[in-house]
Amino acid sequence: MLGIPEGIGLDEAAPLLCAGITLYSPLRHWGAGPGKKVAIVGLGGLGHMGVKIAAAMGAEVTVLSQTLSKEEDGRRFGAQHYHATADDTTFEELAGSFDLIVNTVSAPLPMEKYLSLLGLDGTLVNVGAPAEPLEVPAFALIPMRRSWAGSMIGGIRETQEMLDFCAEHGLGAEIELIDASRIDEAYDRVVASDVRYRFVIDAATIA
Repeated sequence: MLGIPEGIGLDEAAPLLCAGITLYSPLRHWGAGPGKKVAIVGLGGLGHMGVKIAAAMGAEVTVLSQTLSKEEDGRRFGAQHYHATADDTTFEELAGSFDLIVNTVSAPLPMEKYLSLLGLDGTLVNVGAPAEPLEVPAFALIPMRRSWAGSMIGGIRETQEMLDFCAEHGLGAEIELIDASRIDEAYDRVVASDVRYRFVIDAATIA
């Protein structure tokens, strides 16, 4: 059974159990920490926790987002760098830069471009799961011994470790608490990417 450490409120525990462990597990497994350059693709419900956790682990963190609209938030969460992927010069400028890239986006992306951002022995990890298959661009993987992997969530022990880590570093998910009557509105806002960064339903309002 999981224990919620001091320093984490009940309103933060639920989104942490989802977004927190999904990002903590690959960041820990692939060694995010001092001396490592980590990129988080997408600054949404998953991505914002990835930035916070990677920064707390001591990595040099970059956000790769479609636009610069959330740059202020990204830097507040701990990112040292923020780049717009809608600008093709981003991929030229950052080619071969990263030890680890965690892709949180559940939409098709030009994977050849993103894999080209990895340095020697770098790994791109998908935690976002697009409905459509993603192409495997072999000639983007072969140079520099690059790897492309996937990650889902962690077990109970690792989830407790994540909760303890977040409590120690004062990390919590950015949430908007809503009444149950606003679920349809919240869904429409998620589709429109108009949420920063997790909705949490107030259980007291569920009839």
